[in-house]
Amino acid sequence: MNMVLNQYHTIAIAILILMLGEVIRNRIFLLKKYCIPIPVVGGLLFTIFVLFGYETNSFHIKFNMAFKDLFMLLFYAGIGFTASWKLLRKGGPQVIVFLIISSVLVVFQNLLGVVLGNILGVSPLVGIATASIPMTGGHGTSAAFAPVLESVGLETATTISLAAATFGLVAGSLIGGPTGRYLIEKYHLSSADAEKIDLNLLNEKDVVKESKERALTVGTYQLLLTVGFGCIISDLLTKTGLAFPASVGGMTAALIVRNWADNTTSFKLRLNEISIISNISLLIFLALSMMTLKLWQLTSLAIPMLILLLAQTVMMFFFAVFVTFRFMGESYDAAMIAVGHCGFGLGAVPTAMANMQSVESKYGASPRAFFIVPLVGSLFINIVNSFVITFFINFFG
Repeated sequence: MNMVLNQYHTIAIAILILMLGEVIRNRIFLLKKYCIPIPVVGGLLFTIFVLFGYETNSFHIKFNMAFKDLFMLLFYAGIGFTASWKLLRKGGPQVIVFLIISSVLVVFQNLLGVVLGNILGVSPLVGIATASIPMTGGHGTSAAFAPVLESVGLETATTISLAAATFGLVAGSLIGGPTGRYLIEKYHLSSADAEKIDLNLLNEKDVVKESKERALTVGTYQLLLTVGFGCIISDLLTKTGLAFPASVGGMTAALIVRNWADNTTSFKLRLNEISIISNISLLIFLALSMMTLKLWQLTSLAIPMLILLLAQTVMMFFFAVFVTFRFMGESYDAAMIAVGHCGFGLGAVPTAMANMQSVESKYGASPRAFFIVPLVGSLFINIVNSFVITFFINFFG
């Protein structure tokens, strides 16, 4: 039986997947502990259902993904709005140092993927699909860049990168705590030496006073106009002959608008409302991406993928210990930042925060780590990662 769904049916199923994922995650402790996203929980169950139909040849489902790119662009434009040079300067030199360190990791992840992929006899694109796309980037970046990888020859990119991103979430959760314990006890570090910092430093002081309805309306207009501006930028980029995901145009447009708004008093962005719309778009975009996973495509790549992902995990541990910790000052704060780096370097910022909270509960607080890690992990590194990935895809694709 073949089922052909239109774009409205497809969106409805995506919402049902999100609702199912939320119910299940709230009831299973391990899913919360490892910060597994709601779309991944519901999406994996749905893909198992689709796998059953494929293996038994009892049914096949064809989706209409007409709205998928819109939700992707809304999400990535939202990321671009967070890239404020004003905020970067406020964060001080340690934020810049950690951004540079995180950017170096992104390059190393892709180099490891390509080199080890060649050794294992698989395409360099498979190595890239298991590198910084799912590791530093997570599920959102995986879903966004998979179509680009597919366009240059890796037909299984969506399945590989999303599966790798799920592995990364678990791996990042598992190695974060032990990394912190090792550094703190080996170097006899104490939370008493942690630097005090005002965690409200980056709060916006000039919020526009207006009704919630008006703010949401204006924020929606600003986000949609920026997406349109981003599409113009994407069209210009494609004329270079290089492979750029549409998300790069949206992020670039939002970055331009954000930094212009930061330096004028005549135009104010509704950043809270933009963030809400962007986060909702990410959930729907991920659900739509998970729906199209073809788990049967992983069979022939299972062993090479596992080796590639384990290698990324081992490298993350050594990078956190010998690079992140040392260059961030070999202090208690540096150890906590290394713990957080294990989280978002392999999974996502929520994983990083969960790692640091776990270590903090035993060894004490590190306000600076809780300031620096989400600032770099949630904001700036996503933009750096997108451009590094684009370079590797065009060079090896």
